[in-house]
Amino acid sequence: MNAQATIVEVEETLSGRYVQAARTGRHALTVDEPQALGGDDAGPGPYEYLLIGLGACTSMTLRMYATMKQLPLTRVRVRLSHHRIHARDCADCNSKDGKVDEIFREITLEGDLSAQQRQRLLEIANRCPVHQTLTSEIKIRSSLKE
Repeated sequence: MNAQATIVEVEETLSGRYVQAARTGRHALTVDEPQALGGDDAGPGPYEYLLIGLGACTSMTLRMYATMKQLPLTRVRVRLSHHRIHARDCADCNSKDGKVDEIFREITLEGDLSAQQRQRLLEIANRCPVHQTLTSEIKIRSSLKE
């Protein structure tokens, strides 16, 4: 693990079937499943946190770029959804078997921006670090702690 690694700890609260307490630095979060999946809906679910991370990173990246380039961007809004679809129904997917995760990201840019500036901001959104992580090869290395 490198010196810049982000550390998150998650553990059951034992206060509900799936309720989890997550901590990172000085921040505490609750994670749960919706009632439809047997949870208590005590907090956002894991996929919702994944989308929150992508949405926040997208917005922050766009704000940093707009500030650096002095663009007249007054507000960014990102709306995301996650779906699992049959791979055979995905025209631009490499895999044709099983299911594929699909994230829709709709970005609203407010401000007096030209079409060229808006297009450039979309390109920058696709460069946000979380987007890059989600679209790159990922290795998850698990071990049991003694």
